[in-house]
Amino acid sequence: MLNYLIRRIGIAVLTLWLVTFVVYGLIRFMPGTPLTTDPAMMDPNRQMSDADYALLEKRYGLDKPWYVGYWRWLGDAVHLDLGVSIPRNNKPVAQLIGERAPATLLLSVTSLLLTYLLSIPLGLWATAKNGTIAERTVSTLLYGLYSLPSFVAALYLQLLFYVKLDWLPLYGLTSDNYAQLSTAGKAWDIMLHAAMPIACFTYASLAYYSRFIRANMQEVIRQDYIRTARSKGVSRAAVLWKHAFRNTLIPLVTLLGLTLPGLLSGAVILEQIFVWPGMGRLFFESILQRDYPTIMGLTLMFSVLTLAGQLVADLLYAVVDPRVTYQ
Repeated sequence: MLNYLIRRIGIAVLTLWLVTFVVYGLIRFMPGTPLTTDPAMMDPNRQMSDADYALLEKRYGLDKPWYVGYWRWLGDAVHLDLGVSIPRNNKPVAQLIGERAPATLLLSVTSLLLTYLLSIPLGLWATAKNGTIAERTVSTLLYGLYSLPSFVAALYLQLLFYVKLDWLPLYGLTSDNYAQLSTAGKAWDIMLHAAMPIACFTYASLAYYSRFIRANMQEVIRQDYIRTARSKGVSRAAVLWKHAFRNTLIPLVTLLGLTLPGLLSGAVILEQIFVWPGMGRLFFESILQRDYPTIMGLTLMFSVLTLAGQLVADLLYAVVDPRVTYQ
């Protein structure tokens, strides 16, 4: 087990270095720099002199080749220093990410919980009712939801719940009068603002997970040990829940390890549509502003989460499947 962990962590560190090295090279080859993407620079009266520009380039290390800049960034990152955001008045990148993380976590964690709470019983129900009209109707509906792009669903939800019904706010995290609300009122206000983004985050995952569980359960219930259990008089519910579903947990655990980083990093488009102040929106803004330290800080965080999720999923295999060992 210890040897396995050391080997996996070594591979993860090498992968992390490769990802950050490639991403840093790519962003440094994008046109413009953090010093030239400020709209104020378009005003001839506010443009800095060549001497000031050269001074700032030297201060932030932008006058060096990209590979020199990368090793400088890596050295700081090893010491837990992610640098400062140049377009945001030298605000520390770690502080920026810390301010945006709660908003994204609110969407991703709530969506993940809803997905698992709804998809598991729905997948088991579809297996038990396989071939019936109700199951076929629900499966067709889930397939349609899975095929619908989230940004299209977001626009339809905004049209329905804001324009037509006026039940939910259009965008943002809070209302203008948020500071004057009570504690319960603030929680309700945030929940109203989060309702449509969470629905967009959840519906595709719910459809996919439900179909995934149903497909795996269909394969498992055809196994000999399931027929043996049925021939011994075990109830249908016990066969599905105690015998078949346990084997379905193995691929489900793999999805769990890979889903969370995807939820955090895949929020770019939805957070733009709903003007949600999360990390996805921060990542998009940082690319527009050529904010190299912030882009690298978010890339590093997403990569670490992805690699950690894969490692956790592999370790959980041994928990759900006694046949798996790490010797």
